[in-house]
Amino acid sequence: MKVLMTEYLRIDLDTEMWECRRCNRVHGSARDNYKRGLLVYDRDPTEIHKPLLNPALYERTYSPDPKWCRILEYYCADCGTMVETEYLPPGHPPLHDIEIDIDALKLQWQDREEVKEPPIGRDLALEKVLEHRAAHSGHGHDHGRGRS
Repeated sequence: MKVLMTEYLRIDLDTEMWECRRCNRVHGSARDNYKRGLLVYDRDPTEIHKPLLNPALYERTYSPDPKWCRILEYYCADCGTMVETEYLPPGHPPLHDIEIDIDALKLQWQDREEVKEPPIGRDLALEKVLEHRAAHSGHGHDHGRGRS
């Protein structure tokens, strides 16, 4: 049985392995950090967070200092899906952010039916926006529409 763990990862309880939910690639033992089986791109944070001030003129530019911060992006080696991103000091090992008790998970799922995809419910945030727009659409002025 396979158990969905994150948007892009699941655990195969029979093999006790992490798998990509997009392409089914096996990433390694579910008793270990899933990041060990992923490709890692060590990013300079200034590539993502461009300086707001000219670095030639200012020491602090509102962009993370690459001497103090790196961005690690983790990708599936087969399909290229970005699985995780984390901000770390340079040289810091990858965080072990998910540690699953596999034996307890097996017991929990032994009498359950496998869930292939998570159920998708209503988008309550979108519904609220649409309700708000509908409630305010006939309030008497056109916000500049219809001008000649």
